[in-house]
Amino acid sequence: MANGWAPDGAVQEQIEDSVKDALASALARMPSGAGLAECEECGEAIPEARRRALPGARTCVACQSLRDRRPSYSGINRRGSKDSQLR
Repeated sequence: MANGWAPDGAVQEQIEDSVKDALASALARMPSGAGLAECEECGEAIPEARRRALPGARTCVACQSLRDRRPSYSGINRRGSKDSQLR
């Protein structure tokens, strides 16, 4: 059932687009290419098991854990505001 001017299935399309964007963003953040034997941040050796499990790894577990704790922001707002819908 559509609401207002939205066509049927518009909400599901927004959900699917959001999932596709999140997947593309996650894939873009994954390491690729040749990995390193030493962490690019602290210089410690990257364990062989990590390099086998994650080809392209450029950081040790400790440095990657610190990176993962940093807040990340998504700049996509698919819903918009009421003002933008009324214009």
